[in-house]
Amino acid sequence: MSVPVYDSLDKIYDTSALERQGPRYDALVKKFTEKYGRKPEFIARSPGRVNLIGEHIDYCGFGVLPMAIERDVIIAVATTNDDTKVRLANVNSKYGDREFEYEGKDTVVTIDATKHEWSNYFKCGYKGMLERADSLSQPKGMYLLIDGSVPAGSGLSSSAAFVCASALAVIQANNLGLTKQELTEIAIVAERNVGVNSGGMDQSASVFSEKQYALSVEFVPKLKTSLVKLPTVDPPMAFVIANTLVTADKFVTAPRNYNLRVVETKMAALFLSKALWIDNPSDSLKEVCEDYFKDADYRERNPIYDLKRLLDTALTAFPKDSSGGQGYTLDEVAEMTGVPAQTLKEKYMTRFPVETDYFRLVQRTKHILTEAKRVIEFKTTCESPPADAFATLGAIMNASQESCDTNYNCSCPEINAVCEIARENGAVGARLTGAGWGGCTVMLTREDKVQKLIKALKQKYYKKNFPELTEEELDDAVLATKPGSGSAIFVGFDK
Repeated sequence: MSVPVYDSLDKIYDTSALERQGPRYDALVKKFTEKYGRKPEFIARSPGRVNLIGEHIDYCGFGVLPMAIERDVIIAVATTNDDTKVRLANVNSKYGDREFEYEGKDTVVTIDATKHEWSNYFKCGYKGMLERADSLSQPKGMYLLIDGSVPAGSGLSSSAAFVCASALAVIQANNLGLTKQELTEIAIVAERNVGVNSGGMDQSASVFSEKQYALSVEFVPKLKTSLVKLPTVDPPMAFVIANTLVTADKFVTAPRNYNLRVVETKMAALFLSKALWIDNPSDSLKEVCEDYFKDADYRERNPIYDLKRLLDTALTAFPKDSSGGQGYTLDEVAEMTGVPAQTLKEKYMTRFPVETDYFRLVQRTKHILTEAKRVIEFKTTCESPPADAFATLGAIMNASQESCDTNYNCSCPEINAVCEIARENGAVGARLTGAGWGGCTVMLTREDKVQKLIKALKQKYYKKNFPELTEEELDDAVLATKPGSGSAIFVGFDK
């Protein structure tokens, strides 16, 4: 399936967004024409995303359910056969103009990942595409003007949107004719050129999403996506995204937060592999689940029931810890798994540093298996909506937040406060989205309550905690969105 080419913005955005997007695209074309003395040939577009349900379970092998948002990266493009130079400009004046040359088939372009340089994200898409373009003797020169509306560092995948839009611009400029699947696969690998070890959810959501649909993303045995239609309710449902503006320095906090959680889930899987007599011991909870039920009659299998049954079994298998519920020591984990402590250190705590006295395997297993179950329940509710589908989806999101807070300990007081304010002012469900420990929250509400909800968040959270924010900064921090479409080429302007 190829990336679509549209001549009308209503095929890309919800009708409620056209009053914003029409003038934005017009302004981009006008500025491009003024800067380069020619009009663009097309505009490449890829959106950011928000994960509706399924937190911290992707690296355990379980599927997730994101959706694309209205906020996106759009790139106006013109080409030339006179040279292979790439000329980059950004509508945001804080990002200065850049130029670089095509360096030949072997290198394509040099990317210095040690420098936090905005043009590196375009170079990622450029390099990834041209390394794949075996039949292209040399690429066209390019004139580009970029406009990004996904707030950087917000947890809404601004980097993936930028790389996907850049890769798409190169595909279209050079008539490479690659499919959505190829674009996604290349963009996943390409983004690693700036040091981002992506698992594929962000790029998949940016490329494959459709209006009014969430996107089911599976990772095992290979990356696979499918559209999930959200229920029709009256008034229509809508989502609000609020950035807590709390940031955790990953370099400083990862050893006790993200890195530790990954290791704890792997240790839990190793233990359960042994305790449940799994034929092929694994450090993936998804693989443990699949192996544990592999001999069951598939006519009797139910993924939700399987996850619940595995959790019930796991909770009886874990031994009582000696720390009063705080977790297991490394030596205790070694004894439980049958893997020497030094081996555990070398395999799981060397490449990515981990700092802890105890490993909370029971709590992490509770979250992973119940969250994986919630993803299936959310998807099932969407596909076969009950009369109370709206409330059911909200309850699933609230349960996810509770588990993230108490079982995974990846929430924070600010996230909890934002979620509480949201529920008191029109949101039926509210939860953190992204890694947590700060960052963004996502809330489910109805269209007629969006403005009340946003106003309450601005007054009760942002004005109280961040009184210095300008209105523009507030609009970046809290925004309404609906499930949006994925990557597209737009040609609906006068050339």
